[in-house]
Amino acid sequence: MTELAPWLAVAGLGAFHGANPAMGWLFAVALGLHRQSRRIVWLALLPIAIGHGLSVALVLALAVTLGLFVDQRALEVACGLLLLGWAGYHVLFGHRARVRVGMRTGMAGLGLWSFLMATSHGAGLMLLPVVMSLCLAATPARELTASGSLPVALAALGVHTLAMLAVTAAIAVTVYEVVGVAFLRRGWINLDRVWTLALVAAGLILLL
Repeated sequence: MTELAPWLAVAGLGAFHGANPAMGWLFAVALGLHRQSRRIVWLALLPIAIGHGLSVALVLALAVTLGLFVDQRALEVACGLLLLGWAGYHVLFGHRARVRVGMRTGMAGLGLWSFLMATSHGAGLMLLPVVMSLCLAATPARELTASGSLPVALAALGVHTLAMLAVTAAIAVTVYEVVGVAFLRRGWINLDRVWTLALVAAGLILLL
């Protein structure tokens, strides 16, 4: 269970990202309703997942690369401070910096939108504490190495993206086919606040 827990955390963060309407399922539903096509809902999921996965991959690649040259503790502190700073940015300015894409966008535009949304929300940053611990555990000396860290980071990226895609698809299809978007007018969990708290928690984990 100790070895499985970090992977469950990676998948759990993917599920959390997928449940957030800002990460794509609401856009997939809206695009399907606008074009009156169930097929569009399913097609929209692919660029959403690709854009999100690419954003996370770039952050993980940068962290692993820096870890090969920078002292491990210094990297953890720097990433922790960055996460806390990102959380503060969301509190102060996050609502003013929404990425907007029209309903007539194509799949390439949707992928770009997903990439920008994941990047602006710090989706990859949120994964850093778990992925770094997995990479360190993959080597006997508990050091970041190219041979040990890269496969683990790629595996974590795959697990995260698949979990995100599964939850995004489940919610988008359920809302499109059964529930409808009217329920959003009656209330919805403010995931922006939850997201900000998660960024703070991830930052504190790295610092402490």
